[in-house]
Amino acid sequence: MIQFRVGDKIVYHKPKSSYCPGPRAKQVFPLEHGEEYHYVVDKFWKIVQVNNDRTLDVITRKGKRHRLEASDPNITKARLLQYILYRKRFLELNEVL
Repeated sequence: MIQFRVGDKIVYHKPKSSYCPGPRAKQVFPLEHGEEYHYVVDKFWKIVQVNNDRTLDVITRKGKRHRLEASDPNITKARLLQYILYRKRFLELNEVL
C-alpha cells in the first residue's frame, strides 16, 4: 500500500456518468443503451490529514474537503511531471487555511 503524508499532492480519478462528457473526460464509453456515457475525470487534490482508520482527508482547489479510503484504487500520488503540468490545479494549503 502507498504511504501518504500530509501535504502530498494526489490525482483522484473520479468516475462519472452523464449525457455529455466534459472536455477533460478520459476513458469515455457509452452505457448499455447508448443514452449516457461513463468516463473518468482527473481531480487534483492535496492531503490535509492522514487518519488512523486508513482514511485521508483531502482538500480540493476550491476548498471543499473529502474523506477517502487510503486503499482506493482511484488515488495516485502526483508525479513530478503531473505537478509541473497541472500546478495551477493544485491548491496551496495556505491559500485556504
